[in-house]
Amino acid sequence: MSTPTADKLIRLFHRKWSVPMLAELSRGGGSRVVVLQNTLGASPAAVRQTLDHLISMNLATPNPGYGHPLRPEYILTEEGKAVADACARIQSSSDRLGLGGLVGRKWTLPILWTLNHEPLRFGEITGLARPITDRALSQSLVQLQDAELVRVDLLDTRPPANLYGLARRARAIADALADIAA
Repeated sequence: MSTPTADKLIRLFHRKWSVPMLAELSRGGGSRVVVLQNTLGASPAAVRQTLDHLISMNLATPNPGYGHPLRPEYILTEEGKAVADACARIQSSSDRLGLGGLVGRKWTLPILWTLNHEPLRFGEITGLARPITDRALSQSLVQLQDAELVRVDLLDTRPPANLYGLARRARAIADALADIAA
């Protein structure tokens, strides 16, 4: 069974542009739609849908003082400021580690958060990150292993089993996720 924190993270990172958009809103103290489109390289529809998603989660809001060309059209809520600061750290770590679009994938960050405290077996991860499918988890774990963010230890049991844990290089991202979950 997934936890309320896992549900929150899964919902937050359901959209590909959530992390970079929150990071950009944090960096600029707010932004306009056109600036977000140009800075992120996202389509107008993707920016609009992500903004609507962040508004529904009470992380961003239309700026009530908007109207002047230099004022941001969208700003962060108080709750959104803490989440956006952590997303800025995640984005920075992703850029530094050369992860490309891996952080924007739906299950990457929830899986890393799930593995933050202790190594887990495949079924345990599935239970904590529900409603992830076995196929999506398997593919995500392979991608995270290839990016050297997750390590796999073979347990000497009958039948043999894998134990998945965070690699050292994923620590900065996991710490930022822990701040969001707090």
